[in-house]
Amino acid sequence: MAHTSTAAATANATVSTLRDVLVIEDDPVVSRLVEHLLTRRGFAVHVAADGLHAQSLLKTLPRPAVIVMDVMLPYVGGFELITEIRQTSGWERVPVIMLTSKSQERDVLRAFDAGVNDYVVKPFRPEEFVARVRRLADARD
Repeated sequence: MAHTSTAAATANATVSTLRDVLVIEDDPVVSRLVEHLLTRRGFAVHVAADGLHAQSLLKTLPRPAVIVMDVMLPYVGGFELITEIRQTSGWERVPVIMLTSKSQERDVLRAFDAGVNDYVVKPFRPEEFVARVRRLADARD
């Protein structure tokens, strides 16, 4: 299920400098944690719980500052989504952080070869993760 956090939507109405982050994560605990961490830092967070929902958001959402996504997703996998993101007009250069439990070197290399900008292994350090998102959002052109 895709949603926008209520806190972020409320803040978005009053603060024009919010940056959007699209989180594509099927684990509800992880997606809620990421959403909480980022909304506390002033990001507007949109969540897709599977690859199919993410595909529909590629067509309906404005381009986000950063995408945070898992590799293993229901319906459409992370690598297929990366390819779609890189081929979607206006989204080609959106920074992507792969957030996954896959930690083997071949998985990391495959992700970078597919076009991700950063790779974070679960379990992750919350403050470091936020710093990585903020760095990519701030570097956005």
